[in-house]
Amino acid sequence: MPADRLLLTLLLLQTRGRMSARRLAAELGVSVRTAYRDLDRLRATGVPVYAEQGRTGGYQLLDGYRTRLTGLSEGEARVLFLAGLPAPAADLGLAGEVAATRLKLLAALPAALRDEATRADAVFHLDAPGWYREAEETPYLPLLMDAVFGRRAVDVRYRRWREPQEVERRLCPYGLVLKSGTWYVVAAAGRRTATYRISQVLDAALSDERFERPEDFVLGDYWASYLDDFASRRYTGTATIRLSPRGRERLAANVSPEVVRAFAATATPVGGDGWTEAVIPTESTEHARGELLRLGVDVEVVAPEDLRRAMADAVRALARTYGDAGDMVRPRSSLERDSL
Repeated sequence: MPADRLLLTLLLLQTRGRMSARRLAAELGVSVRTAYRDLDRLRATGVPVYAEQGRTGGYQLLDGYRTRLTGLSEGEARVLFLAGLPAPAADLGLAGEVAATRLKLLAALPAALRDEATRADAVFHLDAPGWYREAEETPYLPLLMDAVFGRRAVDVRYRRWREPQEVERRLCPYGLVLKSGTWYVVAAAGRRTATYRISQVLDAALSDERFERPEDFVLGDYWASYLDDFASRRYTGTATIRLSPRGRERLAANVSPEVVRAFAATATPVGGDGWTEAVIPTESTEHARGELLRLGVDVEVVAPEDLRRAMADAVRALARTYGDAGDMVRPRSSLERDSL
């Protein structure tokens, strides 16, 4: 809208100082001719804009002039909490609102604080996703955000892990969560509140149904409880393992933080060569085998027997693939180490 653009032009001049019409046009996404017209309109409203000629010239405000017209629109007010998170804001389709909000907030600050805020922005960058991961496609994220703010139910087709994999649900979305670069929506489906991974939403459409979020629902509290419940359901067993000194150094890079903490809490030295024994939580035999095999000869499974056999089977299969096991260097067993 022209009025909004005039305000943004004024705020750019207030926060950036002297700017050329070409630079203003690029910032606002308009033509240079439109930028000139907007500058003329600002002058007509009494804003003291003047031009300096020459190669380093441009437009600027009279020294000391400051506007207090920094009111936020509804969309900009929504994204205050995303002002320092440009990538999540872009996921939500709010990159423009975030840029405008940041500009208005900067314009409202005294010059000294504005310089400090700009300096902090130049030296801090948040990159939420973990390493070795592609960004997930979340085409329905903006729609779900609108449903959260508008308190409108959403009809979704969702892909889950168990059968039947594709299900249809009417969700009343209470809030959105960004966890390690992955977006989730917390929503009620009937009488049950659950968590849905947004990248698994195959189709979504806003319904005409309105809902009220329970007054006692707190998104942060729900998420903390969900994580605790997830951890309790995730780890269904335990294993006793032994690690070499090098294995302990590599542990954190190859297993979850819960496993690292459990190992540190129960670690006991064994033998005289620096090996350590501890009890760790496990999800399943197959999952534990996959994680522990990453540690190679620096780990030995002591118990349970089914995990120990699974590790041995994997090692024998690798030996068949890469050559005669008898020609390979064999690490000492726990009995051999303990006898030293």
